[in-house]
Amino acid sequence: MKHNLITSIILSSTIFSCSTISAQTTKQVQLSSIKLIEAGRYHANIFDQSAAEIVTFDKLTQQTFVVNAQSGKIDVLNSSNIDAPTLANSLDLKADIKQYLNEEAGAANSVDVYNGLLAVAIEAKNKTDKGWVAFYDTSDLRFVSAHYVGALPDMLTFTPNGKQLVVALEGEPSVGNYAVDPEGEIAILDVHWQNKQLSTKVTHLNFTDFNEGGSRHNELPKNILLNGYQASIAEDVEPEYIAINQDSSKAYVALQENNAIAVVDLVTKKIERIMSLGFKDHLIKGNEIDGDDKDKQARLKNEALLGMYQPDTIATVQINHIDYLLTANEGDDRSDWVTELSQNECEQGHFYYHLEDKHCADDLKLKNAFSSDIYSPKSISATLDLSNFKQGGSQQSTVKTIKFSHSLTAKHGDLDGDGKIDRLLTFGGRSFSIWDMSSSTMIFDSGSDFERITAKKYGKDFNQTHNKLKAEDRSAKKGPEPEALTTGVIEGRTYAFIGLERMGGIMVYDISEPSDAQFVQYLNSRDMSVNPKDNKQKNADGVKTYQVDAGDLGPEGFKFVSAKDSPSGTPILIVGNEVSGTTRFYRINTQVK
Repeated sequence: MKHNLITSIILSSTIFSCSTISAQTTKQVQLSSIKLIEAGRYHANIFDQSAAEIVTFDKLTQQTFVVNAQSGKIDVLNSSNIDAPTLANSLDLKADIKQYLNEEAGAANSVDVYNGLLAVAIEAKNKTDKGWVAFYDTSDLRFVSAHYVGALPDMLTFTPNGKQLVVALEGEPSVGNYAVDPEGEIAILDVHWQNKQLSTKVTHLNFTDFNEGGSRHNELPKNILLNGYQASIAEDVEPEYIAINQDSSKAYVALQENNAIAVVDLVTKKIERIMSLGFKDHLIKGNEIDGDDKDKQARLKNEALLGMYQPDTIATVQINHIDYLLTANEGDDRSDWVTELSQNECEQGHFYYHLEDKHCADDLKLKNAFSSDIYSPKSISATLDLSNFKQGGSQQSTVKTIKFSHSLTAKHGDLDGDGKIDRLLTFGGRSFSIWDMSSSTMIFDSGSDFERITAKKYGKDFNQTHNKLKAEDRSAKKGPEPEALTTGVIEGRTYAFIGLERMGGIMVYDISEPSDAQFVQYLNSRDMSVNPKDNKQKNADGVKTYQVDAGDLGPEGFKFVSAKDSPSGTPILIVGNEVSGTTRFYRINTQVK
């Protein structure tokens, strides 16, 4: 069946500074294509504790390494038979850090492998302290070494040539009050791994030159989002994810909360530039969303909203000698970090004080902004003028349940300078995008595809969250919340695989022509007749165990393995599902329609 889904967007220069692109139509692939087929699955039997988060595959030993995040362990799966993967071993990271460095480790966050060398990102027990990269030999799982890299190493990846390991040091502030706010950094480790011996050299890149008064402050893009409480630019920036281009010369680093990408020259080891991603205008045809979580129906419509792309996972491909960057436009806010601020401190930071809950926050429901019991700033200067959204205003039809950023709407929502808010800034784009990095322009966005496709499949039961069964639970927030993303080349064509963290499932697109990406498949093993919330039992360690099986929930990490490296002889996709604690293997078959 052919899908005619309008996916791309036309953005005015007042809203999106990078480019204006023509509306296009996404067509389902009709000729040679691919199909994902469920193969085996490993179940950690741990529910909603990040037991299967990030995954990587070692072609030398045919093992899959799975981040069992909160436990501080890496599960090692024998993947020689992808139809029946089994747990072969576990790496006890916390014990190794304690034994070799006499330090207390926190959660594991990321893992990657190259030529038999496994690298793991580990945060400190106090996440604002410096964390580590630990190395293991995949042939015998021997601990090799560990190195301090900085606060909250959130993601790491080897360059395609294996000569460097690049680490995103997110540097999140302390929860509640920003008492400690480490600077975000990028670490580049030169790696020499030969004859079971490892040597490394670390280079740290920070953003202090971009601080106010710094030598590169004037290079900051106009629409970069900055709303950290009393934070410098270097503290505000929080590197989240890294993608390396094909020739290992550049790293693209997602600055999620800032809605930006840092481009790093890996040869000179310098930050080349910062690129703002702009905003997605949900008043444009093709960018409809369902922002109403109370109407018990799948109803997508245009709204007076600007989506902040704020990607989590990113990936890069090279087609016709051009680097293209793919972004999974999840969205994120800073509310967790400001809850304990006083009302005066809260409003000084351009956040708002929730009067009923008596805490500071940034994500605000439009209907609550009209309730003086919830929203009543002490000063007029701290109050958003939302008269355009009230009865009789030009945007009075805007969905009243939608959540938006108070601080960023205050900074960017008044488009004509009259003091009144014209657009509400919402979290995420509910889409994936493709950017031509030679010109820093968006050339494709999947628009409203994800919600349209899931609404067609699930009807009013769409926009579920991942750990309970409640229809439209995410409509007013970030919708399907695309987070996981990877790419793969199969028989000369390039494909993108995007995971929907909340609703669940995998979207597949053929991106061989990046400006005309084509929808291929959506599959989701989630059992909608089972409520995951029924998982209430705990084991002797207080860990929630899996009492019901509602399928794979919360896809968080993807790994594509080519046919030549795969144990099955076919391309495969490995998916870590953090809520269900399952690692799923998919066989990728080619097909002719």
